[in-house]
Amino acid sequence: MAAALLEMRHIDKVFPGVKALSNVDFTLHAGEIHSLMGENGAGKSTLVKVLTGVYPKDGGTIHLNGKEIYPKTPKDAQEEGISTVYQEVNLCPNLTVAENIFIGREPRRFGFIDWKEVNRRSIELLKKLDVDIDVSKTLDNYPVAIQQMVAIARAVDVDAKILILDEPTSSLNEVETERLFRIVRQLQKQGMGIIFISHFLEQIYELCDHITILRNGELVGSYEVAKLPRLELIAKMVGKNLNDVKDMDKMAEKSVPSDEVFIETNHAASTGQIKDVSLQIHKGEVIGLAGLLGSGRTETAEMMFGLKEVTGGSLKINGKDEKLSNPMAAMKEKIAFCPEDRKLSGIIGDLTVRENIILALQAMDGMFTHIPYSKQVELADKFIDKLRIKVSDRDQLIKNLSGGNQQKVIIARWLATQPRFLILDEPTRGIDVGTKTEIQKMAVELAKNEGMSVAFISSEMDEMVRTCSKLVVMRDRKKVAELTGDQISSDGVMEAIAGGEK
Repeated sequence: MAAALLEMRHIDKVFPGVKALSNVDFTLHAGEIHSLMGENGAGKSTLVKVLTGVYPKDGGTIHLNGKEIYPKTPKDAQEEGISTVYQEVNLCPNLTVAENIFIGREPRRFGFIDWKEVNRRSIELLKKLDVDIDVSKTLDNYPVAIQQMVAIARAVDVDAKILILDEPTSSLNEVETERLFRIVRQLQKQGMGIIFISHFLEQIYELCDHITILRNGELVGSYEVAKLPRLELIAKMVGKNLNDVKDMDKMAEKSVPSDEVFIETNHAASTGQIKDVSLQIHKGEVIGLAGLLGSGRTETAEMMFGLKEVTGGSLKINGKDEKLSNPMAAMKEKIAFCPEDRKLSGIIGDLTVRENIILALQAMDGMFTHIPYSKQVELADKFIDKLRIKVSDRDQLIKNLSGGNQQKVIIARWLATQPRFLILDEPTRGIDVGTKTEIQKMAVELAKNEGMSVAFISSEMDEMVRTCSKLVVMRDRKKVAELTGDQISSDGVMEAIAGGEK
């Protein structure tokens, strides 16, 4: 094989209390499309940020075309020929397309910006990418797919040797994705080295030559795509031996759902988020939404809570077609949602435990109907006791609780609304084993004892297998399998994610 374009050797990166990267190697050749893969927290983003000068490395070396480089800022990396197109397009929507492409490096004539040349070169660049638009219009006139092409045009025009594409297809439809892939293959033929970060397995296997896998900040290995079966890839990502998947002891008898369906979707879709999801959630059922990060698990949950618009198919509640236009509409249907990021979307740190618990109920009652203090105390004490929340008192600030107890407060908030359908998105992430087990048992008991419908989303397959009486498996933003009874197992989920391939 030809000499490497990029060699990263023994890369270390330490944050306070966390070793984000430990002795990681990564190699990229000219004319290669190389996927960087790993679950959430594996170190992918940190490695890219070290390469692009966002973070200083704490150990190791970076060589580009055989010369050691020391990028201290993204500008340094760009000057070395390393360009990045992020998932969220980081351009200026209020500037024209041409201005975005040449901002900071505009061609000049007699000391002034030559706008005619800026526009002419922008048109030429975009035509090479099969994009024919008015470059004098502001960027916000165009959809995300076009904005990404503009970002790529800017990236390749800075004499890039390496192009990093970070989740570039997350907001694109199939036609837009195929168009992007044509451009990427065109750049590959021109000798550019491309790092492609995505959670969509089908796209990885369609587009990429090599895969490097990280787990917990360490290198698992680098593999040729053609020689790495999908099932083996998943096993390496999650740290499982597929030939020796052990069954977990059942923590409790699973719930037995009734025949009555609370909520169902029929070929439901949400533009750029969900392609095709049909499922039925019965009363008294714990249903799991399984799949790798980016598979559409959370987006499906958000669609059932009015956070994502249903743009195709249908959604029914108790057999009746519904349009959940916003979360309040879902709350009125007795649907509750505990979000994945409790810090960002869950707790309000400067409020007390009591105030956090009554928050959703107060929102439902409206700002002009104040919940009496005595009722607040009653609710707070009830759920502090029921969920065994460890607090000094109900008026302790929630930001001073442990992560597990903060999670319990969020669950208490929604249980106070007396929901018929409770969605738990990554409810046990980042909390201790004991509290994890409590939350798993609580999900099962709510379904068994109160007839509640519960949707459970987790990246930990073992707890999904233990907790759920039905598993809907997601891949590439659509439902690909539904497992019940003896079909529910870690290897069954992995096979479904891998598309049935061994």
